[in-house]
Amino acid sequence: MRPAATAVAATAAALRAAFFAPPVAASRLLPPRRVLLLPLHCLSSSYSSSAVPPCAPPTDSQPPPLPALMDAQFESFRAQLDGSSALRDRIRAVVSEVESASRAATAALLLVHQPVPLSDVLGKAKAQVEVIKVLYSQLAEILKECPGQYYRYHGDWRTETQTVVSMLAFTHWLETGGLLTHAEAQEKLGLSSGEFGLDVEDYLTGLCFMSNDFPRYVVNRVTSGDYDCPRKVLSFLTDLHASFRMLNLRNDFLRKKFDGMKYDLRRVEEVFYDVKIRGLVPGESKQEVAQS
Repeated sequence: MRPAATAVAATAAALRAAFFAPPVAASRLLPPRRVLLLPLHCLSSSYSSSAVPPCAPPTDSQPPPLPALMDAQFESFRAQLDGSSALRDRIRAVVSEVESASRAATAALLLVHQPVPLSDVLGKAKAQVEVIKVLYSQLAEILKECPGQYYRYHGDWRTETQTVVSMLAFTHWLETGGLLTHAEAQEKLGLSSGEFGLDVEDYLTGLCFMSNDFPRYVVNRVTSGDYDCPRKVLSFLTDLHASFRMLNLRNDFLRKKFDGMKYDLRRVEEVFYDVKIRGLVPGESKQEVAQS
């Protein structure tokens, strides 16, 4: 064989041997490595801060752990909410009695539409007013335990107070023919203008509720032969409606109740017109009615 062919064959055999030879294990090429195992809390602290060396012992200047802060805060919240809930339960217990007494007084006033002496009707209503006055004094004593929190719990007795004011205002009109003022309403309930008083919006809403009683009252009085009653009620409601128009009421609950007053006024006007057109108004002759 030629020398050149022999060299080529030897080179090819060497390449095939190198290509098909098994790979050398990586562990034989790299030197052995020592592995150091650390506790888990040291590993977590090493990534939290580069300034503090890992596994540094706690010092007194460090803040308490986060779970302790959260527990302390929510424990304070729990105490506050429990105290507020207990106070609200006491308030609602008294308000429930106010509602019962108010219903009894309103039921007594319904007798005014029947042929019952007015003095008897007012006597029954006033007896319940004295009960309500005592209950409001209990509410005032409860509110003294949380000064400055009047409007926080005001919603618990707002509706009942509006109903009570309506009843008081109607009773006052039956007695005097005039308007129950805000100061007089506070006095009847034993309230003051200080920490626990009569909210102005509750007073105004109660007056709007009172106007709902007049249309039925006027019709029943005319049926009983009192033809001058529509004129008195119409004069009173007209003045009251005009006074309300001085207020810049927003589109809220009070505004809606005030808008309902004009329908009560219109119904009373219709009764007065029917009485007047028939010449039944005292002091007016048929000729005066025709001229008007």
